[in-house]
Amino acid sequence: MAFMEKPPAGKVLLDDTVPLTAAIEASQSLQSHTIVRRYSDFDLLNNSLQIAGLSLPLPPKKLIGNMDREFIAERQKGLQNYLNVITTNHILSNCELVKKFLDPNNYSANYTEIALQQVSMFFRSEPKWEVVEPLKDIGWRIRKKYFLMKIKNQPKERLVLSWADLGPDKYLSDKDFQCLIKLLPSCLHPYIYRVTFATANESSALLIRTFNEKGTLKDLIYKAKPKDPFLKKYCNPKKIQGLELQQIKTYGRQILEVLKFLHDKGFPYGHLHASNVMLDGDTCRLLDLENSLLGLPSFYRSYFSQFRKINTLESVDVHCFGHLLYEMTYGRPPDSVPVDSFPPAPSMAVVAVLESTLSCEACKNGMPTVSRLLQMPLFSDVLLTTSEKPQFKIPTKLKEALRIAKECIEKRLIEEQKQIHQHRRLTRAQSHHGSEEERKKRKILARKKSKRSAIENSEEHSAKYSNSNNSGSGASSPLTSPSSDICVTSTSSTSASTTSSSLASHEHRGACPALTPGCEWCEPRGLAQLHPEFPKRNFEEN
Repeated sequence: MAFMEKPPAGKVLLDDTVPLTAAIEASQSLQSHTIVRRYSDFDLLNNSLQIAGLSLPLPPKKLIGNMDREFIAERQKGLQNYLNVITTNHILSNCELVKKFLDPNNYSANYTEIALQQVSMFFRSEPKWEVVEPLKDIGWRIRKKYFLMKIKNQPKERLVLSWADLGPDKYLSDKDFQCLIKLLPSCLHPYIYRVTFATANESSALLIRTFNEKGTLKDLIYKAKPKDPFLKKYCNPKKIQGLELQQIKTYGRQILEVLKFLHDKGFPYGHLHASNVMLDGDTCRLLDLENSLLGLPSFYRSYFSQFRKINTLESVDVHCFGHLLYEMTYGRPPDSVPVDSFPPAPSMAVVAVLESTLSCEACKNGMPTVSRLLQMPLFSDVLLTTSEKPQFKIPTKLKEALRIAKECIEKRLIEEQKQIHQHRRLTRAQSHHGSEEERKKRKILARKKSKRSAIENSEEHSAKYSNSNNSGSGASSPLTSPSSDICVTSTSSTSASTTSSSLASHEHRGACPALTPGCEWCEPRGLAQLHPEFPKRNFEEN
């Protein structure tokens, strides 16, 4: 596709930061949306990931007996554990190798080849630039590629060209998007890394900056070489050591100042991390302002999308600053977010800022503003000496377009957070009902219900049996009605009381010393007294 050619209609803009999960299933239960991988595919992936320097738990290969059921079941568990380790590692889970392995349908394209085509088309119209070499995999983004450049009449000066495709948060119109991209070289700020050249079309953007041999702030923290692949530089650093307190204070203050500048201008950022901060001597300069215009997702999106109170780009910048400050302090990223407890730091003032941005309470209740962080003791006494005056003029029409695009980005974030929250509630409910304790409770309730049902059936059966006996002895059978059970019960109770009275009368008559007239028990009583219409003569004869 030519550089100025429009993207095909219906093209899906994927969010590459969406975390992938994988589960090993038996071949008999495979569905159409799943993928089939042989052990050799896992082995090939594992060999490709060795550049990261991590010891990944891939089950060993077995030549004899590899079709036994027990061995297959054991290997399935091992491969599942292997995938869990990869997908829970923030850097590995976002790399192109893993994405292609788990989602080949959406990640089948060769993005390096696409970038080369776009850059070649660009050089046809700009012949003064020349490619020195591609900087392969120096960044973490799948759809962003880098090339080392030079100007033909200045062969010793080195520049770096970055090409990036559009992302899912691109809400600017094509016209506004291209105007804003071309406006970036005019942005002058002591803490923003200057753009030498910028251009864009309807599907991508291309920017050129001066190449810095010292690299980024992340290169300083991890003692890495800027040209090395991202996995090699940052996955498993040889030495973990944070920066000195004065460096933390100075760099932190500079970064907060440029964030405040962008927020005041109404320019959305949301892409702060250590690799987007260039070091120029003792000065930090922010990189990649074009990312928000392209609609690219943030490096830390999988973290802050879990917390519904982090729902604006300003709060996203503050939360990402917390990640950056943690990395500057301890020389590594946090194991998980929110952070329950912080290791010992060079100063309690550092811990106070970390607690306000990464703690459970902060993630639950919301982030402080950049102005509030600047007033905290860690940064309030830092003196910045710079003579460069910030300049970044954005026309009113483009400011309005940026405001609308920012609202759309935040709306998509809120919707994603809502879906994650609902999914988490459903998962908790399923886990709760599937727990051993809940199963025992359900079994006990089922037994009680079964016993109760058996008792009710038994009572109903005995009532029907008693009713049939009464009907057979001449008693009138009750009408069939909803209250028939009550009638039967009442009849049964009456019969029992009559029988008891007869037995008591017989016992009293045998025990009474004198048959006293008027005695209720001794007075002769017969059917004639019980039934006045019955002839007395028949009773006496009987």
